[in-house]
Amino acid sequence: MAPTAQRRRAAHAARDSLNLLLIMCLLLKTCELKSANTSKPNILLIMADDLGIGDLGCYGNDTLRTPNIDQLAEEGVRLTQHLAAAPLCTPSRAAFLTGRHAFRSGKWHQGVNCASRNDHCHHPLHHGFDYFYGMPFTLVNDCHPDRPPSLDSGLRARLWLYTQIMALGVLTIVAGKACRLISISWKLVLSVATLVLLFFTSWYASFGFVRRWNCILMRNHEVTEQPMVLERAASLVLKEAVSFIARNKQGPFLLFVSLLHVHIPLVTTERFLGKSRHGLYGDNVEEMDWLVGEILNAVEEHGLKNTTLTYFTSDHGGHLQARDGHVQLGGWNGIYRGGKGMAGWEGGIRVPGIFRWPGVLPAGHVIHEPTSLMDVFPTVVQLAGGQVPQDRVIDGRSLLPLLRGDAERSAHEFLFHYCGQYLHAARWHEKDSGRLWKVHYTTPDFHPEGAGACRGSSMCPCSGAGVTHHDPPLLFDLSGDPSEARPLSPDAGPVYREVVARVGRAVREHRRSVRPVPEQLSFQNVAWKPWLQPCCGPFPFCACSRDADPGET
Repeated sequence: MAPTAQRRRAAHAARDSLNLLLIMCLLLKTCELKSANTSKPNILLIMADDLGIGDLGCYGNDTLRTPNIDQLAEEGVRLTQHLAAAPLCTPSRAAFLTGRHAFRSGKWHQGVNCASRNDHCHHPLHHGFDYFYGMPFTLVNDCHPDRPPSLDSGLRARLWLYTQIMALGVLTIVAGKACRLISISWKLVLSVATLVLLFFTSWYASFGFVRRWNCILMRNHEVTEQPMVLERAASLVLKEAVSFIARNKQGPFLLFVSLLHVHIPLVTTERFLGKSRHGLYGDNVEEMDWLVGEILNAVEEHGLKNTTLTYFTSDHGGHLQARDGHVQLGGWNGIYRGGKGMAGWEGGIRVPGIFRWPGVLPAGHVIHEPTSLMDVFPTVVQLAGGQVPQDRVIDGRSLLPLLRGDAERSAHEFLFHYCGQYLHAARWHEKDSGRLWKVHYTTPDFHPEGAGACRGSSMCPCSGAGVTHHDPPLLFDLSGDPSEARPLSPDAGPVYREVVARVGRAVREHRRSVRPVPEQLSFQNVAWKPWLQPCCGPFPFCACSRDADPGET
């Protein structure tokens, strides 16, 4: 064979070997990237406040601009039956995530103290988070100096009545002592009078100084603004979140951003005021979308998009009772009946649910199976390599099989819907047929008739004279009637009896698994323990405005 031909064949063989080596390296690199992508991702959870499912373009709204959330849905998985059945991350739950920095930004709303102002027993840092910046409580109209108060007038009236009764009792004792009708020491009379004065002071401080006491910002255990400046609160929360991403880009991390938008009093910056087609609420929604976009941009700028599981949702449906005269300040819940705080009606519990994880979750996929905010906890714990607690019933189920396409059906057969501590409704997802039933045992009384809400009050009642107990219960076939407009008649045949009986057995079994716990938002805690409020400065005249720049973790 000629030397030239030999050299040509040798060159071809070398080139083929090099190509094969390059292909093997590329495959190995791809496998490494995929392994890194699917092992322990960063976890970004974003929760809006009181956002109606019908307020987003990706859920059918063509009159509000929400391009960033819509793009998130295009690049990820969208859930159409995502239900606000419980808080997304209850205290202690972040502690089950392993090997990552955990930061809670925005609203905490789970309480702060137990016995003293500085024990911080309910604080995020005592329940698994490494860093916290935001509001320990919630937004109310009282936080805005130009808005009418929104705290429950019934609670105010009860406290004022108790104060009057106690004052009358003291006056009676004083009169009896002065007329020598009762034999007690003046020291005891003075002590009782002092207690009544303290109670009145506590009552007035709790409700007369709501803005100063409740509308505050904290960084970790320190109060940084009291009262907070509403106009810059959202931008400070955003700055903290973006700063956290930059500092922890080596990952993995957990970032939970609980937005102040779109809860009343709908504080909106000048840039977005008057820009939407739906007044102040629409302006606030569009600013919220911009805030979400800024957080997503920070993730992408640091090259973390493909290694971050991003989740967006809302804690409730739109708040239909939020009004200013005849102007609606709450969201739109689409075709669904009811809204926030209306127990089992779909409009209050169907919320947006969007997951994105490029390369792992199928882009543009839509899931019509029942899921719950409770599912986020076991999903995140699984991704982080942790383990859910084994000493209690965990109602949530990991969503990973459903999101990845490994499962076609939801892991939930039954879901239960509460109003406060009262179970109002339950749904049954038939495994074989996929049919969806909803049973209502109790519903709030809407007023005026035909309003679709409880006008004149901040929230519909959960019990008492303002609700109707249904016996026999209301039954809806949500598969064909998602608006809950056509209840099935008990006389319609055996289907009604069979479904109600099956759901009833599930409710009884569920009740046996529920253990009573102390109620944090009880009247006693609100009325009798105002000294537990976080305070910078002399109590009860708390006031400060400290450096609000992002801190270091």
